Amino acid sequence: MSYEKTQEVLNQTVADLSKASALVHQIHWYMRGAGFLYLHPKMDELKDQLDEHLDEFAERLITIGGSPFSTLAEFDENSKIKMTPATWDKSIANRLSELVIAYKYLTEQFTQALEISEKEGDAVTVDLYTTALGDIEKTIWMLEAELGK
Repeated sequence: MSYEKTQEVLNQTVADLSKASALVHQIHWYMRGAGFLYLHPKMDELKDQLDEHLDEFAERLITIGGSPFSTLAEFDENSKIKMTPATWDKSIANRLSELVIAYKYLTEQFTQALEISEKEGDAVTVDLYTTALGDIEKTIWMLEAELGK
């Protein structure tokens, strides 16, 4: 069981989900304005969901012989999700829009990962990405509905 390309894409996913989780956490802490009462706890739910997927992908990587990134430096260096230091001057809508951008990137990354793991015949990883992709797409739909898009 080598799955060399699948291992690479799983590690990319580990970095990206780690950064996405940090972004959700940042939004959770710096959220102010209308909608706070229901969106603040929603960020906890989103973070928990990302962290669950992160754990599954990291454990799958280990199972097939890989070594997941595990430091903040590695996550930052290898993730394509952008984060900047938080400020208090962003609206909830701006923060949710940042989240939509990150989640849309994850859909692209997961779609590519599905293709790679399918080519290498790793049905278990295909299943993990299929499930995660469905969750991410549903979250995008909900966030965009909240934003009136």
